Amino acid sequence: MALVTMPVLGVIWALNLPQMFGMPLVTQQMVAIILGLAVGAGLLAHPYFTRHVWIDIILALVGIAAWFWYAYNFKPWMVSMAFRTPDIWIPGLVGLLLLAEALRKTMGIIIAALVWVIAAYGFFGDVIPGMLQASVFAPTRTIIYLYADTNGVPGLVVTVIVTLVLPFMVFGKVLEIANGMTFFNNLALAAVGHRRGGPAKVAVVASAFFGMMSGSTVANIMSTGIFTIPMMVRTGMTRVQAAAIEATASNGGQIAPPIMGATAFIMAEVLQVPYSEIVLAASIPAFLYFLTLFFKVDAMASKNNLKGLDWTEIPTVKETLKDGWEILISLAALMYLLFATALNPGLCALIASAVVMAVYAVKIRFRFDLAQLWSALVNLGQEFGPLMLIGGAAGVIIGLLNSTGFAFQLSLALTHMASAYGLMALLILSALVAIVLGMGMPTAAVYIVLVTVVAPTMIDLGVEPIAAHMFLLYFGLMSMVTPPIAIGSIVAARLAKANMWTAGFLCMRLGVVAYILPFVWVYNPALLMQGTTAEIVATVFNTVVAAYLLKLSMLHSPFSFVPNWLYEATVMVAGLAVMAETAAFGGLGISTLIVTAAAMALAAFILWSINKSEPAGTTQH
Repeated sequence: MALVTMPVLGVIWALNLPQMFGMPLVTQQMVAIILGLAVGAGLLAHPYFTRHVWIDIILALVGIAAWFWYAYNFKPWMVSMAFRTPDIWIPGLVGLLLLAEALRKTMGIIIAALVWVIAAYGFFGDVIPGMLQASVFAPTRTIIYLYADTNGVPGLVVTVIVTLVLPFMVFGKVLEIANGMTFFNNLALAAVGHRRGGPAKVAVVASAFFGMMSGSTVANIMSTGIFTIPMMVRTGMTRVQAAAIEATASNGGQIAPPIMGATAFIMAEVLQVPYSEIVLAASIPAFLYFLTLFFKVDAMASKNNLKGLDWTEIPTVKETLKDGWEILISLAALMYLLFATALNPGLCALIASAVVMAVYAVKIRFRFDLAQLWSALVNLGQEFGPLMLIGGAAGVIIGLLNSTGFAFQLSLALTHMASAYGLMALLILSALVAIVLGMGMPTAAVYIVLVTVVAPTMIDLGVEPIAAHMFLLYFGLMSMVTPPIAIGSIVAARLAKANMWTAGFLCMRLGVVAYILPFVWVYNPALLMQGTTAEIVATVFNTVVAAYLLKLSMLHSPFSFVPNWLYEATVMVAGLAVMAETAAFGGLGISTLIVTAAAMALAAFILWSINKSEPAGTTQH
């Protein structure tokens, strides 16, 4: 029941219904109620003993009660919190402990361990000598700060999850009910299914489409992968290639506008900018991510001598649009509401959801499958609950990093390092930390930790705020497909029955542009729509040329006197050189134009050599 109640209460709050009916509630109270339900559901997720479930039930009820107690006492506590009475800190201690345990049961030991380590630092960090020595409050003050203060658990992150992320999750779930997944798969089939390596290209296009709905790597893989991976294997891709292509494509869902992952909504709130501005900034990098992947998939299909699907297996565009036109209407409605009105993004998503359901209801003549609707609501709760727990854990982390002074001390150390070794050293260190932290942790959690510690230093060194935040988002994201703990690669490899390690390293090569572009936009924010029109166009053109060279690096050497490894390395370096010049000297710099022209000449020569060496009647395109 908690799984259903959580999203229902969140939607009620996002629609502002309590205020309409004169109920004297504030955001922190509703957030605490929903968080309590998430803690209860998390504690029941994996029972300790199958024969003694009553233990889990009691803990769940206590966890719910602890957070409900905060919601009930929110107003009187605002004036009495400073006295730190037992009726505040004892329920607070219980609520925080059970939140951490629910997180461990739901999300695993890694993120729970991070919370415990930071909590230990928050209580005992004053015994650590040197720069990392913490300013530690009295234990009761720390508990109350985390439990009841808006700088702790019931703060920014869980508020954003309830008011912004949940409505877009509702929109994605409504599109699923309206057969949006089938529509996007068929649209991708109609567009590229007949081309060389068609099913692999379908995986790229379908994942880009579905990413607009889900914003989750694993959800994307599980939705599109069960359809595309068998098709790729059947038409000639190896199982490792099929897994890597699907994982890399699905990972782009968190950066594919208009519905990016939860991190994008948190970023908008932290930067205090409209969500639409985040979407615009993310558009070009997302386009380049999927374009480069599409290029590389085409190169792999060429090396494997693959053909496209037969026309009999492919739906026509006309048939696809006839069956799913309401999906396009809903997306158009969402775009209009987000970019042409001043409405809250969460409300925009709920209105668009209502449009989908209204049109779909007319289409099916109001003959809804009630079992399907209930199942969708339960699934929504199953996806939303862990996200709330992550948000609560993020509140603990942010609160303790700030209260102990650790965030300030580390930012100071990073500033000294950057002064000594330069901005590039800071960027490389930040990227490595993001990838390591992200191994086993959700992207949103990685982003929250790094944006608290690293982003201020990057901004102080002259990096545009949105460039710094997007940099951290991308490297947190790429941890999903970067070995050794690459959750996305593992899930896709299991679906394809392939080796996870091999698939993970191939994912890194297919998604190489996502490791490079963040460095480019830190030095040249034109990639994020920050600059003149001419600069933006030139920067995009240069990076497309670089992306095409990265595609050519995936082919066999067309020159008999050049071994494959040397050819691949040379062409890849040429592509990276274009991006490096674009970052260092801008899209219109003289040296950039010379390097880009040389790269285009190299690409033309390679294509001429390939076509010359092919038998008559064949083509590489």
